[in-house]
This record gives sequence, C-alpha cells and structure tokens, in this order.
Amino acid sequence: MKRSTSKTTLWAIIAGSGVLILLCVCLMAAVAVWVQAREYNDRAALRPTAVVIEQIAPTPTPLPTVVIDIDPNADVQTQIVKAVYRKAYPSVVNITVRQQIGTGEGSDEYFFEGQGSGFVWDKQGHIVTNDHVVADATEVDVTFWDDVTVVAQVVGTDPDSDIAVIQVDVSPNELVPVELGDSDAVQVGDLAIAIGNPFGYEGTLTKGVISAVGRSIPAVTGFQIPEAIQTDAAINPGNSGGPLLDAHGRVIGVNAQIRSVVRANSGVGFAIPINLVKRVVPALIETGHYEHPWLGIAGQTLSPSMARDLGLPAERGILISDVIPNSPAERAQLRPGTHTVNYKGRPVPVGGDIIVQIDDQPLHNFDDLLIYLSRHTSPGQTVTLTVVRDGRKVEVPATLGARPSRPIRLK
Repeated sequence: MKRSTSKTTLWAIIAGSGVLILLCVCLMAAVAVWVQAREYNDRAALRPTAVVIEQIAPTPTPLPTVVIDIDPNADVQTQIVKAVYRKAYPSVVNITVRQQIGTGEGSDEYFFEGQGSGFVWDKQGHIVTNDHVVADATEVDVTFWDDVTVVAQVVGTDPDSDIAVIQVDVSPNELVPVELGDSDAVQVGDLAIAIGNPFGYEGTLTKGVISAVGRSIPAVTGFQIPEAIQTDAAINPGNSGGPLLDAHGRVIGVNAQIRSVVRANSGVGFAIPINLVKRVVPALIETGHYEHPWLGIAGQTLSPSMARDLGLPAERGILISDVIPNSPAERAQLRPGTHTVNYKGRPVPVGGDIIVQIDDQPLHNFDDLLIYLSRHTSPGQTVTLTVVRDGRKVEVPATLGARPSRPIRLK
C-alpha cells in the first residue's frame, strides 16, 4: 500500500507541475498579445485618418510675386547675344542684285545694283529673302559668311507677303539651315536680334526687344500683311530679308520694313511673322507662287463708341463700304453701305452689312478678318459669315477666291 500511495503522490505532483507550466505559458501568451495590441493601437493613432468632408469650390491661387534677381557679376544678356550670333551667323547671307536699266552706245549696258539679306532655309540650297529684294532682278549673287560668292536663281516670289525664295547650287555640307521659331509665342518685351547687311556691312548684328505684335503692314501690292512683328532692334536698308531671332537663335520673322522719313533706323522696324513664312515658302518652292484667299470687300472697323454714337445695331465688327465686282463677296450677295455719315471728321459707311463673325471666330476689327483668312482658309473654301442686316443676324455662306495680283481700284 505504501508503494501505491507513493506512485499516486508522484503523479499528482507531475500533474500539478504541468498545470502550472500551462498556466505560465498562457499568461505569457496573453501578455504578448496585449503588448502587440498596444503597439498596434499606438501605430494606428499615428496614421492619418480618412475623413469625408463636404466638397467646396477651390479658391484661386494668388499669383506669385515676380522677383528679378540679376547677378551683378555676370552679364547674361551679352552671353546670350554672342551665342545667338555664333549659331545663326553661318546661315545668314548677303544678296547682291543687278537690274538692267538700259543700254548705252555700242554694246554698253547699264545696271542698277542693290543689296539685301537672306538666310538658308534647307540643305537643297533654298534661301529665303524679301520679294522686294529680288523683284525684277536680272542677276542675283549670294555671298556666304566665309566670303564665298555664288550665283542664285529666283525660284518663286510672293509680293503679297513680301517673301521670295532663291536657290544656289552648293554642296549640302556647306549649308547651315536656320532653326525656325514660333511667331505665335512672341511676346512684347522678348529679346529681338537682327542679323543682316545694313548699308552693305556684312554680318552686322543689332539687338532690341519686341515692341509690339499683331501689326498690319502694307505690301507692295496694296494689300495688308497681317500679324507683323514690331521691334526696336536697328533695321536699315540692307537688312531686308534677314532673320529676326529670339533668345534661342530661332527665326521668328523676316525683317522687311522700317518707319522712317530718312530711310534709316528710327526704332520702329517690322518683320514678317515666321508662321506666315512657313506657309508661303513650301508653295514657292513647289509651284513658284502662293495663292492668298480673297473675299473682295472694303470696309472699316466698327468700335463700341462709334456704334453708340451712330446708333448702329452692333457694338463691334466690320462695316462694309464696298463690294468688289465679280468677287466672292458679290456672289455671296453681301451688301455695302448705302450712304456715308461724318463721324469725327471721317466718312463712315452705314446702311449695309456689318460682319460680326466668320465661322466660329468673332470679329472685333478688320485685322481679325485678315488674320483668320490668312491662317485658316484657302481659295475655294466656303466660310460662313455672320452679318447684322436690317437689325438682325443673318448667316451668309461665301466661297473664297484667289486674291488678284493688284487691288481693284474702287470708284
């Protein structure tokens, strides 16, 4: 019996120890779970909580303050101008033209000689210049930056945009075409650099700024060239046909005209926008000419003050003064003014159509019409004109024609 009692006691001790060990393990597991839960809750408290809020309209962001900070120890503009000259100068050429004006005794011939500028367009030897530089030329010579002179042939001319293309027979390896810019991106105040041959002084650089954009300047045909770029960079006789460049050395215009009573720089020069040149030059290379779209009206801009003072039924638009005979405007049955009234010392046509829109483009002035026709249309294309006629708006379709070589004189 003693032995049996001892065994029972031993098993009881072993069983009690097992229970104690199990309780310890459970207690440790519970402590571990509590610690992990505490750490998870602490981390969760640090994480951002998604909260649904009411949507409200965004408030406008205030414009940043413009701060111009120039390092006095570095002349940045000088470095830019030098870099532009190094980049563009190999592309600029001097153009010498001769025009036979008569013959003398025997076989003597007399020539008028003039000079202008131009720039290399492509590796095929095409060079862009002004129409008035090469117009009626008997001979055309091109001198490159390295003093090499070659004969050029006139490929095509467009007096309406004052652009011409000539071509030289030179190895493509010796030609450095210009980089073309975007005249639509030009803003007043931008740096403007002109390179050309004023008064025959080859490779002359002048600089200034863009002083205005969107000007209309007269072509030799009597029509207007829209969207010309105005600059105060010195432009003189001999600069015609040369490039007007931006701060990256890209061509943004072709220097063409100055406003001066002495035929010298007066701080107001004009360049034909390169985006117009981009449309004209390929056609000149391919066919020798460029057809401009033509509506066939004469008129003037209607301003809000004029409309108010004269009691007209539209605030802005174009007052039609004349419709050219046999023109697209006449075929579209546009109506010119029936009579004129005096407004601040000048005659104003009234009683006719007032053009207020072309297709989906509102017209605030006559230049808006010229720009739209130049950019978005071509001969043979039909446009929809919205006109105010007899006090109400009417849509008039008009099929555009090709512009005549000279404006038709009105009686």
